[in-house]
Amino acid sequence: MYWAMVGTGAVCVAIMAAMGVAAVVREWVPPRGAGLVLRPRLWGAGVLMSAVGLGSFMFLGPLAADPPAVNRYVPLAGMAVNIAGLGLQTYARRPGRTPRLPPTSTTAAS
Repeated sequence: MYWAMVGTGAVCVAIMAAMGVAAVVREWVPPRGAGLVLRPRLWGAGVLMSAVGLGSFMFLGPLAADPPAVNRYVPLAGMAVNIAGLGLQTYARRPGRTPRLPPTSTTAAS
């Protein structure tokens, strides 16, 4: 049962990482599930952060092969990285800043 959980977790983290790489490199976002994403590269970076954080939490925490050898705060740091990635994904759904244009003159030059 342990190896089934490890295998399932590894597949899920690998799929998340693949979606993040696709979003960063090709600006591709899955058509469903992600909702309206206005900045796909930022969303992909958030997905990559979540994949790294979730993977480190799972494989250094509950699914660790040798639990006493790992510091107990490392999985919690992985969960914090996961939550930061989720925040980045949420931030990617907001519109970016509009560029400031230089002031234009209102009078016609003659």
